Amino acid sequence: MGTWQLILVGLVMLLGLLGVVTPGVPGPLIVWAGTLWWSMTDRTALAWAVLAGATGILLLDQAVVWLLPPRRPSGTGIRRRAFLVAGATGIAGFFLIPLVGAVPGFLAGIYGAERRRLGGHGEAWASTRAVMRALGTSVLVELFACLLVVGAWVGAVVAG
Repeated sequence: MGTWQLILVGLVMLLGLLGVVTPGVPGPLIVWAGTLWWSMTDRTALAWAVLAGATGILLLDQAVVWLLPPRRPSGTGIRRRAFLVAGATGIAGFFLIPLVGAVPGFLAGIYGAERRRLGGHGEAWASTRAVMRALGTSVLVELFACLLVVGAWVGAVVAG
């Protein structure tokens, strides 16, 4: 697989990661499609193993999200921009502190966006807690699963 095609696959996966935190965009499906594209082009045993693992992780992710109690963030007053900031900081945290950095990064993003919007620590912290109770768990589960898949893909590209 050429360098430009790897860059395009990476951009598709980045779009999928951003889709996890954007309502209405099927982020896990986009990440899986990027993995499928790469594995169909690369055609190595490692590529097929990454695709099989990605499929298993994302199917398990969908089952877990489906089992979580449905909640809506409408009563919290949070804006879409805060979710986008939280998703971006969660992605950055995942790569700065592999695997475990996604959760603190996501929380820091929500807190930072809410602190900027509301102005004070107490209000921002209360809003962050309300959002995490309302929606954060399912978004975090999806984001973590997609980050695992992207991390496996990056590892396979570097190893190959």
